Amino acid sequence: MHKYLVMVMRTPHFDPAVVEPHKQFLAELRDKGMLQETGRFTDGTGGAYIVLAESLDQAREIVFTDPVHTTGASEVTVYEWEITG
Repeated sequence: MHKYLVMVMRTPHFDPAVVEPHKQFLAELRDKGMLQETGRFTDGTGGAYIVLAESLDQAREIVFTDPVHTTGASEVTVYEWEITG
């Protein structure tokens, strides 16, 4: 498994009602052993999480089902992440 950093930045279409479905999505990933870390930005602009997947394509496939993405509430970008320290 490889680590992928997921940046989640709120759009002008952000609706607070998506927060609970997003948290449920993350909980399901955690239960499957596919989520390492999560956190929000204290300035309220979004957050980030680390997903574990076999490839960048698989990570994108998983992440793009996140309700914050499918509703247009946030722009989601996935990066392959190599931790160096």
